Amino acid sequence: MAMDEFVMSWVRGWAVSREVPEPEEVTGGLRARVGLPGHRIRYVLRSGETATAAHLGRTAAEPGTWIKIADTDEALRAALPDVWQMTETCYLMSTSLTAKAAEPPAPYTLRTALHGPVMIATVHDHAGDLAATARYGPTGDIAVIDKVVTEPRHRRRGLGRVVMGALATHALDHGITTGVLVATDEGRSLYRTLGWSDHGPIAAAHVPEDPA
Repeated sequence: MAMDEFVMSWVRGWAVSREVPEPEEVTGGLRARVGLPGHRIRYVLRSGETATAAHLGRTAAEPGTWIKIADTDEALRAALPDVWQMTETCYLMSTSLTAKAAEPPAPYTLRTALHGPVMIATVHDHAGDLAATARYGPTGDIAVIDKVVTEPRHRRRGLGRVVMGALATHALDHGITTGVLVATDEGRSLYRTLGWSDHGPIAAAHVPEDPA
């Protein structure tokens, strides 16, 4: 699958995971109506669409609007007026899913649950407190991995691998063979050790929205 196909699948699966309306086709990519304070509208553009980014930068600069593009931070910054603020560049990654289900070490317990179409895996400590979580939103034969978090005091115990393995096993059981995610620079290193391939940067900018 080409980079841009992965990008568009990521947006659609992310929308499923976040329970926002299905993204709409627009010139150069997709638009998601997120509807959250500070994150009202999200445009996600294919690679090479810096001219589209520049047009949106002039015509869609409403507070709470985001633009993400499969390109570098430098390319997006050059396309946008100063009202747009750059945020952390992330990286599109994918993998062919394999069943890697594993039980967490004692005293942790693994739980899985479906919330509509969204599969959620969590690990809890002996007191029942949340230690790690991850989820995926399905789109076709792709699982878009989202909200992967291990609480700071529970890190370096393999819990991230446990929740990711639970998601992969569930996805494969339902005919989903490919995983896609967008990782921070720090997360990219971890996912590489788990066999994920890096397809390139996703640059992002937004127009800040003043708190009410």
